[in-house]
Amino acid sequence: MPELPEVQTIVDDLRRKVVHRKIIDLWTDWPKSIKGITPAILKKRIRDSKILDVKRLGKNILITLDRDRALLIHQKMTGHLMVGRWFLKKTRAGWLVTNPIRGPFKDRVNQYVHVIFSLDNGKMLALSDMRKFARVDFGESKYIFSLPAIRKLGLDALDGHLTPAIFEKIIRTRRKSIKQTLMDPTVVAGIGNIYADDILWSIKVHPARPAYTLDRSEIKKLLISARKILKKAIRLRGTSVGDYRDTSGRPGGYGRELLVYRRTGEPCRRCRTPIQRMVLGQRPAHFCPRCQKL
Repeated sequence: MPELPEVQTIVDDLRRKVVHRKIIDLWTDWPKSIKGITPAILKKRIRDSKILDVKRLGKNILITLDRDRALLIHQKMTGHLMVGRWFLKKTRAGWLVTNPIRGPFKDRVNQYVHVIFSLDNGKMLALSDMRKFARVDFGESKYIFSLPAIRKLGLDALDGHLTPAIFEKIIRTRRKSIKQTLMDPTVVAGIGNIYADDILWSIKVHPARPAYTLDRSEIKKLLISARKILKKAIRLRGTSVGDYRDTSGRPGGYGRELLVYRRTGEPCRRCRTPIQRMVLGQRPAHFCPRCQKL
């Protein structure tokens, strides 16, 4: 699932590519992507809407429109937004979506386009999603901000209001493992599997350690490390160990910098001990058994 750096990369791209453009049409071959409204009604209501801004809310993408309306897009596990041009052709087997330009858009993971917003400059905003879990919500701004996915978000990991004192207060009340706590969007928004592993390795804390057992110094180091790693990943345009690609269909560069995530059996970058993998809350966790003692 795209995490904070991947979503921020998409948002930064979209600010350059689609802000001030108008949406003139909508196409989808997977109506379930559109929540709370039929594609036909959405197509009618969104036509001629001007895109005013694009923001990130946790792992969600908020596209603010004129007339106090908005689109909220959550890319879920395998979704990613791209900007380009595609041709649509109806066949007996279903819709055929093709991009005529050689290059990144020909990448396998970019071949699952199921939603397209056509723009007034001839470009298209397309959602590619192999597993079809991504969701698109549309409505007045107050409706969008009332959705549970937004209303229940904790403070963002990069939000300046998340001070060490507030972070400590949050962490010290959690009984679950620190890895599960970091990944809980109601606790702190934006951190997922990839970066939780790397953050914990960087401060030598075992992922299964109960969150409330961390002391003040460790929690302060945790917040500093989280922000350092997340900002580095943003500079490198995210991690593409799976289906994530940027709006040009290209992979991110942080995958070459991974500290521990998906490095099972490889030597620890500090002590050369083989990295191990365990399962916490049905999610994998990667750690060094020597550097991160439980």
